[in-house]
Amino acid sequence: MNKIPTLFLEQKVHRKKPQLLIKFKYNDTIINLLRKIPDAKWSNTIKSWYIKDSKENLALIINTFKDITSIDTSKISKKNVFKRNLTEAQKKLLNNFYIYLKGKRYSISTIQTYTFFVADFVNFHTKTPLEELTNRDVELFIEKVFIERSYSISSQRQFISALKIFINFYPKTKINDLILERPKKSRKLPNVLSQEEIIRIIQVTKNLKHRAIIALIYSCGLRISELINLELKDFHIERKQLIIRNGKGRKDRYVSLAESFLPLLSNYYYSYKPNRYFVEGKNNVKYSTESVRQFLRKSCAKANIKKTVTPHTLRHSYATHLLENGVDIRYIQSLLGHAKPETTMIYTHVKRKDLMEIQNPLDTALQKLNKIDKDKKKLLLSGNI
Repeated sequence: MNKIPTLFLEQKVHRKKPQLLIKFKYNDTIINLLRKIPDAKWSNTIKSWYIKDSKENLALIINTFKDITSIDTSKISKKNVFKRNLTEAQKKLLNNFYIYLKGKRYSISTIQTYTFFVADFVNFHTKTPLEELTNRDVELFIEKVFIERSYSISSQRQFISALKIFINFYPKTKINDLILERPKKSRKLPNVLSQEEIIRIIQVTKNLKHRAIIALIYSCGLRISELINLELKDFHIERKQLIIRNGKGRKDRYVSLAESFLPLLSNYYYSYKPNRYFVEGKNNVKYSTESVRQFLRKSCAKANIKKTVTPHTLRHSYATHLLENGVDIRYIQSLLGHAKPETTMIYTHVKRKDLMEIQNPLDTALQKLNKIDKDKKKLLLSGNI
C-alpha cells in the first residue's frame, strides 16, 4: 500500500482574497477527500488546491486529514492556529457525536462542520460541566466567538442546527432546543442570464465536452455536485429523461432531456466514450468541479458577458426561464429538487416578463399629466425645466 503524501498548508492571497493553500504530491485519496469539501477548489494558475483562509477552514482541513496523513503547518501564522484544550472525556464524547452523525447518514462535509462547531462550543465552556450549560451560555459563545471571527449568518445557522442535534445526542444539558433560534437567512436574489446569453455561451464553447456540460447543466437545472456524480446509466434516452440520484437531501428526481440536446449528447458520447460517469477526468475518475468553473469563466469571457457566472447561475437561469414560460411553480420545485416551496418562490422575484409588464409610476404620472393638458406641449423629462 502506497504511503499517502504529507499535506503542506500555506497562506497566500489568490483572486484578491486570503486563501489557505493545500499542497501535496498527486494522490487520489487526498483529491477525493478535498472534492467532498464544498469550498475547496483547484487553481491551475498557482497549481494548488485552496480554500478561504479562516480558522474554521483550517480546522476543517486538519480534522479531515489528521488521521490519514501528516500535516505541515509550519508556514501558517500561529495566530491563525486555533488550539482547543479539551479533556479526554470531552474528546471521547465528540468522537461519539461524530459517529452518531455518521449513523444518521449526514454528508461528510455536514458531519465535519457540525462536529467542528460543537467542539468549539464545548472548548469555549471547557471549565463548565456540560450538564450545567444553558441557553445563555449559547448566546455568550455566539457573542464572543462568532462575532469576533466574523462568521457568516449561514455559519451561525449551521451552529444552531448542530447544537440542536447534539442536545438530542446528549440530553443532559440545561439547554432548551425549543428556544434556540436560527437567525434569518440573507435573502439575496439569484444572478440570472437571459436565454440569449445562455445560447451565446454555448456557441463560443468550442470544446465538445465543455459544451455538453454547459448545455446539460442549464437544460436540466443541475447542481454542480449532481453533474459530477451523474452516471451513464442515469440517462433514459428513449423516454427523454434523466434521473438525478441522491441529490441534496438524499432525494432522487426525474428531469426531462431537451430534444435539441440529444444530438450533442450523442456526438459527445461517441467522441469521448466515457466509461462510467457522464463526464470523466483522467483514468476515468470523476471530473473536477473547479475544472467546470474554470472553463465556464473562459466561455463567458469569450461571449463578452461581464457579470459573474457560476454553474449555479445556469441552474438559476433554468428555473427563472421555466417560470417566465408559464410553468407552474410546483412543477419547478419538483424539477429542482427543492424540499420546500419557499425555496423555489425566490424565482418569482426575478421573473423578467412579469416585471417588464409593470408600468413605472413615473411613466403613469407623465401620461396622466399629458392627457389632461392636451393643448400644451408634451412634457418630457429630458426637456428644459
